[in-house]
Amino acid sequence: MTDDERAIRNVVDTWLAASRSGDLATVLSLMTDDVLFLTPGQAPFGKEAFAKMSEGMKDVHVDGTSDIQEVQVFGDIAYLRNALHIVVTMPDGKAARRSGQTLTILRKGADGKWRVVRDANLVVADNA
Repeated sequence: MTDDERAIRNVVDTWLAASRSGDLATVLSLMTDDVLFLTPGQAPFGKEAFAKMSEGMKDVHVDGTSDIQEVQVFGDIAYLRNALHIVVTMPDGKAARRSGQTLTILRKGADGKWRVVRDANLVVADNA
C-alpha cells in the first residue's frame, strides 16, 4: 500500500471518528472549500450546506463503519469506492440504519493533505 493510499484511507477513518464524536470542525477540515455532495433525492450541495445540516443534528449520535473496496491514485487526484454502514441515533433513542456505496474523489492540496472534493453517496435507509 502506498503512502497516498494510506493517507486516503486515514481520511475516511478520521471522518468516521470525528462524526462519532460530534467533531464538525474536523469533518469540515477533510473537505475542500469547493466540495460537492451528490445524494439520492436532493440537489447537489456544498460545504456550507453540509455544515448547516450537521449543526442541526447536534443532539444526534452518528456511528458508522466503512469497507473501502478500491482506491486509485492519479497524481494529486484519487478516488475511492466504499461500502458504508451508518447508524443515526436520535435523542429519544430511536435509531435509523443506512447503508450503501459511495464514490469519493479526493484532491491532494499544496500542504500534502488529501481532502474530499466530490462525493457521490448512495447510502439509503436499510429495509431491515
